[in-house]
Amino acid sequence: MAWFKRKEKGITTATEDKKDVPKGLWYKSPTGKIIDQDELARNLWVSPEDDYHVRIGSKEYFEILFDNNEFKELDAKLTSKDPLKFEDTKKYSDRLKDVMDKTKLKDAIRTGVGKSKGKDLVVSCMDFAFIGGSMGAVVGEKIVRAIDYSIKNNVPFVLISKSGGARMMEAAYSLMQLAKTSAKLAQLAEAKIPYISLCTDPTTGGTTASYAMLGDINIGEPGALIGFAGPRVVKDTTGKDLPEGFQTSEFLLEHGFLDFIAPRKELKDKINLYIDLIQNQPIR
Repeated sequence: MAWFKRKEKGITTATEDKKDVPKGLWYKSPTGKIIDQDELARNLWVSPEDDYHVRIGSKEYFEILFDNNEFKELDAKLTSKDPLKFEDTKKYSDRLKDVMDKTKLKDAIRTGVGKSKGKDLVVSCMDFAFIGGSMGAVVGEKIVRAIDYSIKNNVPFVLISKSGGARMMEAAYSLMQLAKTSAKLAQLAEAKIPYISLCTDPTTGGTTASYAMLGDINIGEPGALIGFAGPRVVKDTTGKDLPEGFQTSEFLLEHGFLDFIAPRKELKDKINLYIDLIQNQPIR
């Protein structure tokens, strides 16, 4: 019976010989459903068990929207400065350096220009991984430059929001971006170029108070948190219990703040459908 008895105490397997399960192999959704990471990626990062839309970034959205994932990135090297010499638990300049190294991103938004269903499209997409997708001077400037490109080349514009709001480390510089981006979107409207806004989880704060709600068509992803202040802050301020599902895409659609909810699998088709309808062109 020696097979069933340990002759030596302790673990003797060398570290390099251990068969550990690689990190990131499985994903557990908030409802407790577990899915293989590779299967999740094939399903556009949507859990097939409960339709939960996992947070993704600009890399994944560009893969979804651009034909063959072919696009040109605009203003790729634009980075934030630290004009206020801000410091909380660490210096803002150090925080920027750390998050750039960690995420391999230059700031909380990227802009790509490429073909979507055969026609040119400008897409600006926020990245929550970069300081919570916070909106600083670079985010505002890149949105403005993206819109300028759309106007100059007569190309429809899509903006994908995923943000905790204004970046506190840039204070008034951050708040200025609300007016700056809104004014530029007014110019886009005057040029009669379509603007599609996609609100993903989460879209909050100054982002919601400006460009996220100014689309010709405002779309939400299923189950996304969309609002100005978070539910806890609203409840504490009003002193009242909030309706079930408050500030979800579904709640906002029902109350007229969104035009449509588009599951990720339908996103490319839906966005291009709305653009064709706005421009009175044949449906692709």
